[in-house]
Order: sequence, then C-alpha cells, then structure tokens
Amino acid sequence: MTLPGHIRKKMDNVAIVIEKRPSQYELKKVGIRQRTSLLGLYQGVPKTTWGRSFMTILPDKITIFQESIENLANSKKEIMEIIKNTVWHEIAHHFGFSEKGIRALEVKQKKKDL
Repeated sequence: MTLPGHIRKKMDNVAIVIEKRPSQYELKKVGIRQRTSLLGLYQGVPKTTWGRSFMTILPDKITIFQESIENLANSKKEIMEIIKNTVWHEIAHHFGFSEKGIRALEVKQKKKDL
C-alpha cells in the first residue's frame, strides 16, 4: 500500500520515529504482552477529533519498533514491506480510523491488488 499524495499533504504535526523496542508502558497501553508483537504505535489526537485545530498540542507521534519488525521479516525486502504497511496503518489512526476500520481498508486494498 502506498500513501497517496493528497493524504501526505494533509498530514501535519506528526513525528515518525524509530525505537529499538516498545516500553512496558506502551505494551500495557495497547494490551500486548510480547515486545515482538508490537510493530508500530500511534500516539496523539486524531485529525477527526473536534477542536484539534483550536488547541496547542504536541506533535502526534508514530513509533516504529525496529526489533519487532526485524524479528518478523526474513529479508531486507520484507523489512521494507513491513515498515511501509506499519507506517500506513499508524497514519490511518492519525486520520481517525479505528483498528476495525483499518482492517476493512486493508482487506479492500488486498482485493484491489489481486
């Protein structure tokens, strides 16, 4: 999945960072026990939240977890694909999509790719 240009232009106040592994706090926050299960994490106020533009807020943060991705992949090519999909997934959260909504978009995209 590629992020369309019109979506990239609408992204603002978002930092994308890479961390070695998720913290215990981050794992607990999303309800995951194994460090290697969490590939990425969105932290912030989705663009669909009322009043977002009227507040002074810190940048949203998308974190990609290096070890989790490397443990899942079998090649550099797979690493790149997982990163691309993980960033796309977390950006969808930035735009207000729930996990269920993102999964539906992923299914729709896979059907389109066939």
